[in-house]
Amino acid sequence: MSTTIASSPVAAVPTSKGTKIAGWVLSTIVILFLTLDAVMKFVKPEAVVKTTVQLGYPESSIVVLGLILIVSVLLYAIPRTALLGAVLLTGYLGGAVAAHVRIGNPLFGYILFPVYLGILVWGGLYLRNARLRALFPFAR
Repeated sequence: MSTTIASSPVAAVPTSKGTKIAGWVLSTIVILFLTLDAVMKFVKPEAVVKTTVQLGYPESSIVVLGLILIVSVLLYAIPRTALLGAVLLTGYLGGAVAAHVRIGNPLFGYILFPVYLGILVWGGLYLRNARLRALFPFAR
């Protein structure tokens, strides 16, 4: 007999309105920030081009990075695809950490910033998604 998350008693527990609101507030912060980041990759102001090149990426990759980011953010913003979006954003942010480590940027302010965003991505999704909370029941 197999049990799915959707039929588990934990998933059936209703999510409080405050928990959902907190989840959406965290998620909205991430969505707005990363959407701005993606838009800046399409606009390509001098600061974005300079920073991207300093991180070791060619200028020609900026729009591609923007496309990957905006698709991931859109998937994260849609409740049905939010888990896929969170996974894709985690990979994207992991690449940002790796790029900063590779060029020797300071830990605080550069390397850890994408980690903080990743925590917000997953924290927001955890609070707004009862099925994810059923998978990781931290507060029982």
